[in-house]
Amino acid sequence: MKFKITLECLGKDRKLPINYQYPLSAAIYKIINQADKEYAEFLHKEGYGKGYKFFSFSDLNAKFKVDKDRMVLQFPIVSFFINFHLPEASQHFVKGLFQSRRITIADANSKVNFEIKNIEALQEPLKKYKTRDIIELNCKALSPMVCGIKNENNNYNFLHPEEDKFSESLVYNWRQKIEANYDLQTAEDALLLTEIDFYKNNKARSRLITIKTGTPAETKIRGFLNFKLNLKAEKRFIEILQNCGAGLYNAQGMGFLQTIKTNAL
Repeated sequence: MKFKITLECLGKDRKLPINYQYPLSAAIYKIINQADKEYAEFLHKEGYGKGYKFFSFSDLNAKFKVDKDRMVLQFPIVSFFINFHLPEASQHFVKGLFQSRRITIADANSKVNFEIKNIEALQEPLKKYKTRDIIELNCKALSPMVCGIKNENNNYNFLHPEEDKFSESLVYNWRQKIEANYDLQTAEDALLLTEIDFYKNNKARSRLITIKTGTPAETKIRGFLNFKLNLKAEKRFIEILQNCGAGLYNAQGMGFLQTIKTNAL
C-alpha cells in the first residue's frame, strides 16, 4: 500500500535536524503505538521474521535552507511518501492511524510539531498483474539507498553503486526479506535480477546520514541517490522490495523506491 502524507507546521519553529530520518521513523512508530499498542509491539520486536519492518518512507519534500546541522523550512507545508507491506484490505486501517494526528520531529537541539493535514492512498502500479507474474520494474530511490558488507568488527563497509558487490548486497538483503515473509526455500529459489542504470553525464550522489545523533548508539551510514534500478522478479517479490525498501536501514527512511515503469514478461 502506498500513501502520500502532507504535514503542516504548528507554530513558528521551523528548524529540523538535518538528520531527521530517525526522529521521523520514531514519530511514525509513536502514532502506531497510540492507535494499536499490541500491533506496535509486534513491529518493534519482531516485524516480519528477522525483524524487517513493514514500511519504508521517502525523504521529506520541502523547501528549505541549510543552517549548519539544521534544515530551516521556508514554507509550513511538507510531504513524504510511505509504503506499507500489508494486504490492500488494511488500507482503511492505515489511513485511520494517521488521520488528524500530529507528528513531532525533534532531537536535542530543535523540535518541530506538525499536524497531518492529509493522507492520500496512491495507485498500486502492479495491481494489474498476477501474484506470480514475472515483472520487469524500472525504479529509482527517493531516499538514499544503503548497501554494505559487514567487516570483522561487525560494522558495515558501505558500497558505491558502481561496485559489483552493491548489486550482490542488494539481492542478498532482498532474499532475506523474502525469507522473512515466506521461508528459506522460497527465498533461495526466487529469480531476482538487478541492473544499475546510471544517468548520462550525471554520477550517483553520496549522502552521509547520522542515526540516533548525540546518543551512545549514534551510527553513521552512507547511501546513494541519482541512479535507477532495473529489476526482474515475480510480482510478489517485487512488492516486498517496493513496500519494505531496498538495501539496509529501511525503517529509518533509506531505500524508498518509486516506480518509473513496469512490464510483464
